[in-house]
Amino acid sequence: METYVVGGAVRDEMLGLPVQDRDYVVVGSTPEEMVRQGFRPVGRDFPVFLHPQTHEEYALARTERKTAPGYHGFAFHAAPDVTLEQDLQRRDLTINAMARDDSGRLIDPYHGADDLGEGVLRHVSPAFAEDPVRILRVARFAARFDFTVAPETQALMVQMVQDGEADALVAERVWQELAKGLMEKTPSAMFAILRECGAMARVLPQIDALYDAAQDGEAMAALDATAAGSTALDVRFAALLRALEPEAVEALCTKLKAPAACRDLALLAARHGNAIADGAELDAEALMQVLEAADAWRRPERFRDLMEAALAGIADAGASRKRLRVAHDAAQAVDAGVVARTQKSHDSIKAAVAEARLAAIRSAIK
Repeated sequence: METYVVGGAVRDEMLGLPVQDRDYVVVGSTPEEMVRQGFRPVGRDFPVFLHPQTHEEYALARTERKTAPGYHGFAFHAAPDVTLEQDLQRRDLTINAMARDDSGRLIDPYHGADDLGEGVLRHVSPAFAEDPVRILRVARFAARFDFTVAPETQALMVQMVQDGEADALVAERVWQELAKGLMEKTPSAMFAILRECGAMARVLPQIDALYDAAQDGEAMAALDATAAGSTALDVRFAALLRALEPEAVEALCTKLKAPAACRDLALLAARHGNAIADGAELDAEALMQVLEAADAWRRPERFRDLMEAALAGIADAGASRKRLRVAHDAAQAVDAGVVARTQKSHDSIKAAVAEARLAAIRSAIK
């Protein structure tokens, strides 16, 4: 029984990056032997175990065989005679197909260290084409590391799209990879890779339409601007989609099964982004309309997120941001309870509070 650290932990360590999780491959063992040594089985499709003390994942070395379209269509074979090299060969990219033994020696049968040094994303074997999720992963790694895609890998991804493999992707996996890519340092690189291989039109047609409308530069600049500010996922997602029509945003979010927080902020950005971008020119009534539409009284944090998404990448956004904040703070300072006590009906209370807020905005922006 031999144990190796594999995959991302080896890659990130070689890049000088923090290692978040360590995955291990075990060669020459069986499920029964792992259990006898105190490991707890957790894998459903193939034998994966949790270490009895560290709770890190240990997987038996395995090979895989394509049995049906999509990323679910695989049969796995784990046995004591499966070698480390065979296990590494089934991985997506050479930079993820390296291992270290207990003494720290690097095992690199597919020259991942060379590609890591040259900043190249290259597939390990033709089996790459059997899993369409790998297209998304390549695009995400390009956004994370600012690496280029090897020509032969690019050609293979194009062929996969043409063969319909991308059509087998399910919403949950697309969103999972998309969300991770949006949180990378240069998320626009992910979309560039997806468009170059044709996957964008199949998987994210609404975003692909931005290119046809010559709005991609604005959308991607806004997205990268939010990334530079270390903003949250929902803000980045909304900044990307703010140039779309609300109907297109709704369709994309439904297709991706996007979380409600991401969907809601993206819809607000699509509906009110232009008004917010013109915030420096808005009068009190227009400012009031934007604040009410965004439910800024009850959800001030979300309104601030909406401003960040709508103003991201706009060079002269400072004046609009300041005017909107002044208006919001002034209206928020109105004591609705005091105003309500001067009224006799619910309708009159609502109208009186609105008028008081509007008056406060008028005074604040003079």
